[in-house]
Amino acid sequence: MNKKEYQVSPGLRVRRIILKMIVQLIFRIASRVKMTGLENIPHGRTYMVAANHVSIFDPPLALAFWPEMLEAIGASDAFFKPFQGELLRFYGAIPVHRGEIDRELIETMLAILRSGRPLMIAPEGTRSHVTAMQRAKPGVGYILNEAGVPILPVAIIGTTANIAKSAMRFQRPLLEIRIGRPIQLPPIEGRGAERRAARQRNADIVMRHIAGLLPPEYRGVYADSAIISS
Repeated sequence: MNKKEYQVSPGLRVRRIILKMIVQLIFRIASRVKMTGLENIPHGRTYMVAANHVSIFDPPLALAFWPEMLEAIGASDAFFKPFQGELLRFYGAIPVHRGEIDRELIETMLAILRSGRPLMIAPEGTRSHVTAMQRAKPGVGYILNEAGVPILPVAIIGTTANIAKSAMRFQRPLLEIRIGRPIQLPPIEGRGAERRAARQRNADIVMRHIAGLLPPEYRGVYADSAIISS
């Protein structure tokens, strides 16, 4: 793949600042937001944020409250949905075609990291609609290996589909963002099936760290292999 530069225009930077403030305000009014592990963010370094994905509320919550401006990707079909699509385009999210090998997207993601900007991904590849985690998509292991940057496991808790109803009843549900310590993955070795298996193992390692930050009922397929940091 040919290397290309990734830049964020001044206009997009301003739009993101405005959107972050608006979304933060909405979340603060409708819920109680708790964020822990901020000291684990490697400020001034390139890194990837890997988070669990339960509902459509996860990305705006994380992006709005993250102390740095994260680059983000979103399912291409979401760009055509009312309101959700407008938010994605306004923020400048990058569309991804789920279930396809998108080499242009891969190169864009790597260009983002080469430019020194942090990038957020959801290794599950789609929202689970339930609290239990699904297994990471195998293609994520390729990105993690090619990127070669620290991975920041992040657990998002409380963003279930019924939070909108709770907010409308003025119950202000608790939403949590738990940030784990950066992890560095082992190098990928071997060829063919062996290499693909190693990529999946690395993707699973990231998910196991995320699972360790989550309550037991959120861990899903990683319930028995969660890595719980002391």
